[in-house]
Amino acid sequence: MKLRKLDRDDALSMLEWMHDPSVVENLQADFASMRIEDCERFIESAQTAVHDLHLAIADDKDEYQGTVSLKHISGETAEFAIAIRKSAMGKGFSEYGMKEMLRIAFERLGLTAVYWCVSPENRRACRFYNKQGYRRFDVMKDSELYRDLVRGGYRPEHIAGYHWYRVDKTMAEGKNSTN
Repeated sequence: MKLRKLDRDDALSMLEWMHDPSVVENLQADFASMRIEDCERFIESAQTAVHDLHLAIADDKDEYQGTVSLKHISGETAEFAIAIRKSAMGKGFSEYGMKEMLRIAFERLGLTAVYWCVSPENRRACRFYNKQGYRRFDVMKDSELYRDLVRGGYRPEHIAGYHWYRVDKTMAEGKNSTN
């Protein structure tokens, strides 16, 4: 397994998970309406993005298995996102992609915290995050992050309805630290 830059050849496999209802049913974006051209544009824009880092999770044969991202990188924080093809689920790609992207966030980019949210209806993702030992936090108690989320396009009712997770550098290093 490895993380690598997204490649135009990944577009068809990316579109595959976007059109799989069992993968996207509880995700925030409308992936079902995406076309191959949308995937190609996303991949192209990922090559020059300044405030986002989107990488492919690839198997040992370099075949695309999913996308892992740090979005809205600003100052010391970023929002994490991950999407995996159904055929890659349960094979360690999510765990690997997440751990590697958090390592990049803290070691290479020098971030101090990474956060993400998930719909409570997305039981598969909630189980995954809980199994990995990530703890939920109350985003309403972090007024600066809350303001940034609203400025970034989240509506207050969505913020309140999601489960929010946060990892800081000490947590990523394996120390017991809570928010």
